[in-house]
Amino acid sequence: MKTLTVFSIATLASAQVAPYGQCGGSGYTGSTVCETGWVCQSQNEWYSQCVASSSSTTTRAAITTSTSTRSSTSSTKTTSSLTSSSSSSTVASSTDFPSVTGLNFTIDGETDYFAGTNAYWIGFLTDDDDVDLVMTHLNESDLRILRVWGFNDVNTVPSSGTVYYQLLSDGTATINTGSDGLERLDYVVSSAEKHDIKLIINFVNNWSDYGGMAAYVTAYGGTQTGWYTNADIQAAYRNYISAVVSRYIDSPAILAWELANEPRCQGCDTSVIYDWVKSTSAYIKSLDSNHLVCIGDEGFGLDTDSDGSYPYTIGEGLNFTLNLGIETIDFATFHLYPDSWGTTDAWGDGWITAHGAACAAVGKPCILEEYGVTSNHCSVEAPWQRTALDTEGVTADMFWQYGDTLSTGETSDDGNTIYYGSSDFTCLVTDHVAAI
Repeated sequence: MKTLTVFSIATLASAQVAPYGQCGGSGYTGSTVCETGWVCQSQNEWYSQCVASSSSTTTRAAITTSTSTRSSTSSTKTTSSLTSSSSSSTVASSTDFPSVTGLNFTIDGETDYFAGTNAYWIGFLTDDDDVDLVMTHLNESDLRILRVWGFNDVNTVPSSGTVYYQLLSDGTATINTGSDGLERLDYVVSSAEKHDIKLIINFVNNWSDYGGMAAYVTAYGGTQTGWYTNADIQAAYRNYISAVVSRYIDSPAILAWELANEPRCQGCDTSVIYDWVKSTSAYIKSLDSNHLVCIGDEGFGLDTDSDGSYPYTIGEGLNFTLNLGIETIDFATFHLYPDSWGTTDAWGDGWITAHGAACAAVGKPCILEEYGVTSNHCSVEAPWQRTALDTEGVTADMFWQYGDTLSTGETSDDGNTIYYGSSDFTCLVTDHVAAI
């Protein structure tokens, strides 16, 4: 398939690559000429990017960092280059990082199938003891992988005491690195290191919860489907990626960097997300070659064993197998929500085996990264777990979502929540880990 840059609309119109677009690299066939004032600079063997010429004052978007954002007018701001500040004193060797071995993960020297879960909210907690409590319970339960939101975007500064990571307003992105910002994520990573938990951290939400792509569109204009090709938005998004990656680049607690939570581009040609995945994953690898990278998609757009139902189609702009074939994507993700997709609970077993077969064919592992129902958890989800465990190509599963009782009470219950210590927890965690 012909490869286009992530800013393909601008490129096709002008035969020049837009700022921050891809302009070279292994397998790249697009234009190598950047817009005036920008030069093509190699980042690694897979990826060259149009960056501002040292002699140019051209700017595409205002991007700043902030260590204090109690008021948008009193914040101390610096220009877009964020000084790396890791939360951890641990500097791992390349052999300490989680890796892929065939169709499995190798974690702390163990190559196996792993159980995990999601706790998107843990980086927004303000009590360190609550974070440690969750990590302790995960460790005791042998839930080795935890997926958390690495984003929390706002368009206006919230009230004091509310955690947020980035302010997007009037074409400016201000990263909050303070005590009510990324320092909260710092503690999550630090606690994960202490409790031997591996994290999947993602960078943006397809949905408007915690800002997401909609928050970028509010600040920069455009549309949600145009998010993937908007040069200003992508510059801010990549700056945020750089800020987060630089903080934890040496941490052995990071299993993977994830591009987005459930990216979709409804009605778009599959090349839009494909180009964005290829360009962004290569950019992340240029920053950090030791950690794994994944997409965070739901697994839509799959020909393998397709029954023609909505999730197998490409209507959301995704082609599962094509995207997995990108060199700088290390493993696949897929989700399972029959209630939301108009399918049946029993349909889920075929969805799991189809993705396992597709991953095995490509030679990369995949994670059943989210799955859940709002009732009859054990009778529905436990069979899915057994299917995943028995399916070649599937190397881990992570139920949505983990719940616990903290100093402020029970964590969020969206109907899918499985609380620590409950009978559902015994079925879906204790018994599942024993089976593994």
